[in-house]
Amino acid sequence: MEEEKKTSTLGSLWNLMDRFSGDKVIFLIALFLMLISVISVFSSTPLLARELGSDRMSIMVDQLKAVALGFGIIFLIYFFGKVEWYRRLSMLGFVVSFGILVILVFNLNLGIVKAGSINGARRILTVAGKQIHVYEFVKVFMIMYLGWALDTYKNHSFRWANLLADKIPHLAFLGKDFWQKAVYIYLPILITTFMVMMGSNSSAIFIGGIMILMILVGGISGKEIGITIALLLTGVVVMFGAYKAGVLKESRIGTAISRITQDDDATMNILLTAPRGSRQWNDARDELKQPVGALLAIKEGGLLGKGIGNSTQKYAVPVIFGDYMFSFIVEETGIWGAALIILLYFSLLARGTMVAKECDKYYDKMIVTGLILLVTGQAFMHMAVNVHLPLVPQTGQTLPLVSHGTNALLVFSIVFGILLSISKDARENMARREAEAAPIIEHEDDNWTQDTTA
Repeated sequence: MEEEKKTSTLGSLWNLMDRFSGDKVIFLIALFLMLISVISVFSSTPLLARELGSDRMSIMVDQLKAVALGFGIIFLIYFFGKVEWYRRLSMLGFVVSFGILVILVFNLNLGIVKAGSINGARRILTVAGKQIHVYEFVKVFMIMYLGWALDTYKNHSFRWANLLADKIPHLAFLGKDFWQKAVYIYLPILITTFMVMMGSNSSAIFIGGIMILMILVGGISGKEIGITIALLLTGVVVMFGAYKAGVLKESRIGTAISRITQDDDATMNILLTAPRGSRQWNDARDELKQPVGALLAIKEGGLLGKGIGNSTQKYAVPVIFGDYMFSFIVEETGIWGAALIILLYFSLLARGTMVAKECDKYYDKMIVTGLILLVTGQAFMHMAVNVHLPLVPQTGQTLPLVSHGTNALLVFSIVFGILLSISKDARENMARREAEAAPIIEHEDDNWTQDTTA
């Protein structure tokens, strides 16, 4: 009886997956990453548990709740989301991003909504007592916005720009091709990047880079993208000058300068030569604790790893459950665990590219492309930081759907919900083309029937 019930349950799950019309590969990748996150968060958070006055089991339960909520969001968007709704909401992406960044940059208190900071960096809003990590949402809002802007530019349908160009002679330039791109694409990229830079250099680098990469894939000319990058660099220089003049002392520019100019070898020399316990020794240890601890975790993981729950660096690296989750996974599971994580994200990139190719509408293609670049780009940047890849800045990007953090997990759940929702149409196109495709070897129907009958 129990066996029949078990078979019935498995059969129901199989039938549910069989009726699932979204891209099954993308769904399974999200599922595996979320399951990995539950195990990894439980094992990697002893320091966090001590800091919160809690225990790892409670943290794991919270992570399970977040994962369950994430799956709920994925299925809700998958079943009820419409591309037309995404497009309309995408129009507001830059306006919403600009609004919440203004609250953050100017440290505004609007009653129910007020700016907050973590470790001295302004990057959260408190909404009715709940913390919202602003940059997690801004990067998705801007990807959606750029998808709309690129599609609208391609169709020459910037309504307000065309209307103003027709009605007001002095604004006739808004009807020209370059100015429409400047107003609707380049300017939002520049404004968003500079505003994010006020609170987080790493997020500014990542968000700006993903936006530039997206418009490059979207067909914007390399020359104009070069001009945009030049303007970004000019803005950075101006902000640096303002910081030196004392105008932007509260920004994170000082942190960026210290990271760029930091000499790890010199810091290591201080750690080795200064008296143990002295101020110099403590400062050097704190500077090297995270990057060196992450590298040590990877080295000690080796080929097979130490085994689940046997990490030692989780007691030394303060945020190994977030910014250095990849190092932690390698320490416990070795090269095989690292290979699995890399394979999942590479598979997502490959599958997302295939889905984008099969989309009929340009907007759908750009949204899928942008969101896939966002997830995989953040994953590979996280890994590059963990292995201390040369020329890669020490940024604080989490491993998507794996690192601890409810805000990030829920945002990426929204991303996967949108991807799966759009993939429904793409899968229909794939199935139709497969049905229409001619066989590799042609057979005469009569002869084939005779041969098989005989």
